[in-house]
Amino acid sequence: MTVKKVLAVGWSQTGQLDAVLDAVLGPLEASSSVAVTRVQLRPLQPFPFPWSFWRFFDTFPETVHEDPAPIDESALPEDGDYDLVILAWQVWFLSPAMPITAFLQSERGRRLVRGRRVMTLIGCRNMWLMAQETFKARLRELDARLVDNLVLTDSSHSAATFISTPAWMLSGRRGPFLGGLVPAAGIDPAEIRAASHFGEAIARQLPDRAADDDSPMLRGLGAVKINERLIASERIAHRSFRLWGALLRRVGRPGALQRRIVLALYVLFLVTMIITVVPITAVIKRLTAPLMRARIARQRAYYAAPSGEAENSGKN
Repeated sequence: MTVKKVLAVGWSQTGQLDAVLDAVLGPLEASSSVAVTRVQLRPLQPFPFPWSFWRFFDTFPETVHEDPAPIDESALPEDGDYDLVILAWQVWFLSPAMPITAFLQSERGRRLVRGRRVMTLIGCRNMWLMAQETFKARLRELDARLVDNLVLTDSSHSAATFISTPAWMLSGRRGPFLGGLVPAAGIDPAEIRAASHFGEAIARQLPDRAADDDSPMLRGLGAVKINERLIASERIAHRSFRLWGALLRRVGRPGALQRRIVLALYVLFLVTMIITVVPITAVIKRLTAPLMRARIARQRAYYAAPSGEAENSGKN
């Protein structure tokens, strides 16, 4: 049996995504039929953690317009005939985080991904659909074949994560917060450990894969969960981010005083939108759901592809 080669590329600011990737790669690294090469992306200018308030929000315009700070390409393999490329990334402002975008724009990164079989692995708060749409477009430009998508999210209520996630990013503390009223931020450690069963499925199937077999290896395992009530909110918010991002980029470069003034207005707008638009669109979605079952089913199937949700998963 030919040993299959896997390249795993990632970057984790808090260590959470590294833990997810550890769990998934464990069974692959233990297999005598799979050889894993793991690469940690290195931004030339490291991103801080915890973030300062202004640095956090000032990163948003370039993130959503895919104009990332560069990475150190010397940390990447020059080339390699990989049977599977696993790209692990975070979501920033409903877009792929800067380091993974920089990877896909780099000469070596493009060469490593072009024409390859690719699996995406996302760890985030709860909204990832629009970011994945952006990512899929970049993969199509490189003729990469997306065969699987695995997403782990914070399972706490959206209202709680609205407090806990920013608190974690800006303080470095996961919580719990407010005397335990707000659960600790991030993906449940038990869920991270359980992600090893996705790696087991890949380790079982990849060694016998034909070169032209791009069928999902995680189908039916619940690799993704679609919260249909957030679809409309994501679309609205993503368009808003693009518009505000374009305005902020015209006002000035990152760190400029005039940009910071407009950025303060944006933060107020963002908080208002999250408090009002997101719950309103969720309520509207729920009320109209009985009239739009077929459309919602099509949306769920589309966004869940290629791996799909767990069997018999139809409601959240």
